[in-house]
Amino acid sequence: MNTDTSKRTRKASTLVVALILAAALGLGTLSLFAGSGSDSGSGGGRTADADRGGSAGKDAPSAQDQALLALQRRAAGDPMALGKKDAPVVLIEYSDFQCPFCGKFARDTKPELVEKYVAAGVLRIEWRHFPIFGDESQAAARAGWAAGQQGRFWEFHDVAYGEERKKNSGEFAGDELIAMAKEAGVRDLARFERDMAGTAAEEAVNGDAAEGQNLGVTSTPAFLVNTTPVLGAQPTEVFEEAIDEARKAAGEAE
Repeated sequence: MNTDTSKRTRKASTLVVALILAAALGLGTLSLFAGSGSDSGSGGGRTADADRGGSAGKDAPSAQDQALLALQRRAAGDPMALGKKDAPVVLIEYSDFQCPFCGKFARDTKPELVEKYVAAGVLRIEWRHFPIFGDESQAAARAGWAAGQQGRFWEFHDVAYGEERKKNSGEFAGDELIAMAKEAGVRDLARFERDMAGTAAEEAVNGDAAEGQNLGVTSTPAFLVNTTPVLGAQPTEVFEEAIDEARKAAGEAE
């Protein structure tokens, strides 16, 4: 598909979703994502008009945009965040460790975004647990949270996504998760097991999932770049475009 055709396709798709969004907001919801199925490939694209998230010409963000920006946690020392607390752009990622397209994003796109934008102080990435494939997804999410309690979430993330794994095959259960934690450099494995089984992990994972559901997330991976939703493991250029536009909207020069 050539560049012009790709742009027209994305614009048509975002227009449809923008209309859905407008109707949803009339009902007092923030249903941003129109994904279907249990995980998303690279066909979904950006799911709202690029200018909807507050262009540089606007005096102030709308009430809707303020609500979306309020989802950014920007907590100092957040073990499940990468980048400066005050970065002008925040990419919130809703993902499942068993999702193959989440793994594709983790291996192919995230490293490029980290090198180009996170290292430059432009982008902050905030992870949200969104387990949708059953018990092993739930267990993996709690394990990721537990690794984060010892400052090793992203190392666990990289191990979990380091290779393609078959869903619900036992690769994200019991001893396999402990082995991943060990490979990720989690020092106190006994504490890791306690944390993984504790109510705090369950509450954290459920809280993340509820946040995504309130946005209308139904498939993974799903992303929010400041106020612009992106669905699926899109090409890196799609994320770069969204980040650059969000940066300009925030008043930051490139």
